[in-house]
Amino acid sequence: MTDLHPFIAGLPKAELHVHHVGSASPRIVSELAARHPDSKVPTDPEALADYFTFTDFAHFIDVYLSVVDLVRTPEDVRLLTFEVARDMARQNIRYAELTITPYSSTRRGIDERAFMAAIEDARKAAEAEFGTVLRWCFDIPGEAGLEAAEETARLAVTDGIRPEGLVSFGLGGPEIGVPRPQFKPYFDRARAAGLHSVPHAGETTGPETVWDALRELGAERIGHGTSSVGDPELLAYLAEHRIALEVCPTSNIATRAVATLDEHPIRRMAEAGILVTVNSDDPPMFGSDLNNEYAVAARLLGLDERGVAGLAKNAVEASFLDPAGKLRLAAEIDTYTEDWLAR
Repeated sequence: MTDLHPFIAGLPKAELHVHHVGSASPRIVSELAARHPDSKVPTDPEALADYFTFTDFAHFIDVYLSVVDLVRTPEDVRLLTFEVARDMARQNIRYAELTITPYSSTRRGIDERAFMAAIEDARKAAEAEFGTVLRWCFDIPGEAGLEAAEETARLAVTDGIRPEGLVSFGLGGPEIGVPRPQFKPYFDRARAAGLHSVPHAGETTGPETVWDALRELGAERIGHGTSSVGDPELLAYLAEHRIALEVCPTSNIATRAVATLDEHPIRRMAEAGILVTVNSDDPPMFGSDLNNEYAVAARLLGLDERGVAGLAKNAVEASFLDPAGKLRLAAEIDTYTEDWLAR
């Protein structure tokens, strides 16, 4: 097969499922750890590779939360956000919906208005310097319960607090023992305020969790949705209604949600007509990035350059970018692809 890595590296892309803190590079994590030496997170970037080796999903959550604990001041928030955008720009990510968990910061004592100002300042500076457009998804950390849901919803819908770049409302964290229906009132409030619904579902639980996300939370996209392939009726529903799955192959292996890449259900998703998007989730923690995820998906799906460009356009279609922005980015993908093939 053709080596697609050079093509993918230059391909204009959108990313729809990528976490704010989980996108911190080893360089940024080590800098934050040095700022807060009481943390158990290593300050040596090379030691982070071992630290980011996960035994299962529960262990991943523990490690993730230890990195979250490094973000303690508005200055930390601003640094993290801007540097994540820098790393995205290096991969030719033109547009990203970054999942942010404000509850994790506000409950640690960061003033909510200072938090919003920090992410917005970083967003605007990144777009001006790198050309990468960032939008926010505020997500509920499911393991923190309804108190976190209430706080996240309040921050997402309150005028004067809600940031300009916010487009969607999500639900992350562990699924086992955290049923989706209990969060319906908070998603109802967010949707009434004009936000899109993008919960995680079906990553470490079965198809019924995806159905709950659709029926109870009004999901417009599904984070992961790995187990959807176990229910033909669900696959047909997702395909018919063009409800995209935010697929993160390397993440699923790292957290043991899927045993091996060759067993990953992405091919069955695509064969069922699902709008499949490719994403990196928490890329440095999994030793990956979006370019690598596209290469993995291309191998699993047997794609050539046009097929990979089609995946990139799936993400544009499923995004919450404005219609004119979607047209521009899709046209940029087409132009790049045709120019590449002409060479």
